Amino acid sequence: MASPADRKQEQREAFRADDPAGGPLTTDQGVEVDHTDDSLAAGERGPTLMEDFHFREKLTRFDHERIPERVVHARGAGAYGYFEPYESCAEFTRAAFLQDPAVRTPVFVRFSTVQGPKGSADTVRDVRGFATKFYTSEGNYDLVGNNFPVFFIQDGVKFPDFVHAVKPEPHNDIPTGASAHDTLWDFVSLQPETLHAIMWLMSDRAIPRSYRMMQGFGVHTFRFVNADGKGTFVKFHWKPRLGVHSLVWDEAQECQGRDPDFNRRDLWDAIEAGEYPEWELGVQLVPEEDEFAFDFDLLDPTKIIPEEQVPVRPIGRMVLDRNPENFFAETEQVAFHTANVVPGIDFTNDPLLQARNFSYLDTQLIRLGGPNFSQLPVNRPVVPVRNNQRDGYHQSAIHSGTNYFPNSLGGGCPAHAGAGGSAYTHYAERVDGHKIRRRSPSFQDHYSQPAMFWNSMADWEKQHIVEAFRFELGKVGARTVRARTVEHLAKVDGELAVQVARGVGVPAPSGAETSDKPASPALSLESLRGDGSIRTRQVAVLVTDGVDAEQITSVRERLAAEGAIVEALAATDGTITGSDGETYAVDRALPTVASVLYDAVLLPGGPVGTPPTAADPDAVRFVRDAFRHGKPVGALGSGVGVLSALEPEGLRLSTEFQRVVADQGVVTDTSPGPASEEFLNAFVDTIAAHRHWGRGPVRH
Repeated sequence: MASPADRKQEQREAFRADDPAGGPLTTDQGVEVDHTDDSLAAGERGPTLMEDFHFREKLTRFDHERIPERVVHARGAGAYGYFEPYESCAEFTRAAFLQDPAVRTPVFVRFSTVQGPKGSADTVRDVRGFATKFYTSEGNYDLVGNNFPVFFIQDGVKFPDFVHAVKPEPHNDIPTGASAHDTLWDFVSLQPETLHAIMWLMSDRAIPRSYRMMQGFGVHTFRFVNADGKGTFVKFHWKPRLGVHSLVWDEAQECQGRDPDFNRRDLWDAIEAGEYPEWELGVQLVPEEDEFAFDFDLLDPTKIIPEEQVPVRPIGRMVLDRNPENFFAETEQVAFHTANVVPGIDFTNDPLLQARNFSYLDTQLIRLGGPNFSQLPVNRPVVPVRNNQRDGYHQSAIHSGTNYFPNSLGGGCPAHAGAGGSAYTHYAERVDGHKIRRRSPSFQDHYSQPAMFWNSMADWEKQHIVEAFRFELGKVGARTVRARTVEHLAKVDGELAVQVARGVGVPAPSGAETSDKPASPALSLESLRGDGSIRTRQVAVLVTDGVDAEQITSVRERLAAEGAIVEALAATDGTITGSDGETYAVDRALPTVASVLYDAVLLPGGPVGTPPTAADPDAVRFVRDAFRHGKPVGALGSGVGVLSALEPEGLRLSTEFQRVVADQGVVTDTSPGPASEEFLNAFVDTIAAHRHWGRGPVRH
């Protein structure tokens, strides 16, 4: 089997088969250029001559390089890969790419934030886009979703209002990439249908650790249609193999300064290293006869179907195994559209979905300069395109023959595929009713599902939600908006409203009661920890001269065997000398990194009785932050002394009577020599758990 590096090289060579980059520099007309450092001028200090066509072309192209950025989802990262079904789904859909487990369908996936511009940071509190383009044998299918299963509004006519409210305020264009400001919360306090998505936004789901550790959802209720024309309602779910993991708010904010590309870099680096991200595609299927069997409306995009009522059925997996060659040409120019469907997948009357079916195409026409954006390589189907649409901006094909139907001069081509074959056939559904502007009463319950979400959270998740509301509303200048929002929260849960009110300085609503809405355990991060592996987890080992070389070697070998990425950090870059007299490379200098960029930290032993990092303030801060963010911490030998010096409240550490101690996500062993198998097993298990909440504070 070819190695990841060999496979990547083959992909690049195939991609570059027609790439002229290896030849001489030319103009856009193919004329070779001998010099591109100086303009043509009349003498060494004379005026530039406009006959210099290379100068004019180069500057003109540069002046027009930028295209309008997306109104939302402007900042993104993308990757190529493939999808394969587990078994035939013919029972409920005729979609060809969901039939044969032996057939891999190529995909391109784009992840994104929503509010901020292209230059904003990755780790802001925001919804994340999760859009997948399937290059199927029947044409392109776009599953355009988010990492939340619900949206903020029910009807597309409110979309401009919501986006205007969440975007920077119009008088000063502040804040960038943030929802903590007056206009968003004014909108929320006046539009209670937003509350369910707002609960997700205030949870840790809004600050994912990695795109590779993030769920995706189709949001809307779509319709599968099988070969017999029978329809089935469907909700789409992407579940990451590595589990669903998030940052905490303090980390997310520091990441914005330490590495604003934190999530994009993580995705790129993992794929380059051959650690290909993987998701399982699952569906919730509802027979059409059960459309009204729920206490909510299936067409309401602010609602979920609890998994306890309709379990998620796994139907396939997706693997991303190739990074783009050019960000602009691929990630920036990829165009997704909810109406890009294939036979076997159809729409419902969800009013937000209907609006997206119009808006996405309308947006692409402006952003990509005309109707021929589907000819761009990243958007081009893998099947032939034959139609009578010609001309327009950026037409790259050279057509011949007639451009109308029916025709006889062109032999009747291209002809209709004919009904009943492979052609797309819209689902036959009776539609009637009076023309009215009125929301269905079945869309009016705005509090039950936010209450279910709150009741489904673990205690630490609830605390994070309260802190998020306090941060966001604390940034709102209008006290009336704070108070009005808290009044709505009281209808979700009384205790939630009381805690938020106390933090933002408004009166707690009187008579608010704790919600008794049943919980849905599938909504909690506690139930989404993945396959239990520690693959691609970043582990920092703090080192200095005299560090116990046997301990470092034993830990590094075991963690590397488990797929973790281990980096040695020291006060300065370069090398350190271990206790064995050998020289060891330092991967990064402590002043250039922070614990927020790592998933776990290890403190090896050093000279007897001298914790190797005790005198370094950067190292002490590194360990203290990792501890208070709930991250796994390991300490060996005299390294345990660094933890002791922090005096963590209520934490048990290793002693001469109990060598290996694992407590609250901290594993310690004061024994000399290589790390024991007992310590290594405990540390691996601790890292696999990702976070450990409920720790007491440190005193130093």
